[in-house]
Amino acid sequence: MSEEKPICSAKGCRADAVWVLAWNNPKVHAPERRKTWLACEEHREHLSQFLGVRGFLKDVVPFAEWDEDGNGNGNGAGESAADR
Repeated sequence: MSEEKPICSAKGCRADAVWVLAWNNPKVHAPERRKTWLACEEHREHLSQFLGVRGFLKDVVPFAEWDEDGNGNGNGAGESAADR
């Protein structure tokens, strides 16, 4: 059984994810809810800026330190940019 490696959420990118970008849209999500995009080193800044200018970006955490609860002390999977 093979384990899938998490990949970057940037459109068309197939690189391994090394960052988790935690975000939420305050018009749609409860304030405590965190959705996630994954980013490779190359796309971290671009995806962060995309979310940041909209006021959605809440945190950027190394993937190795992320957990599903969003408290940055384990590992976890993210949603793709298409999940926004």
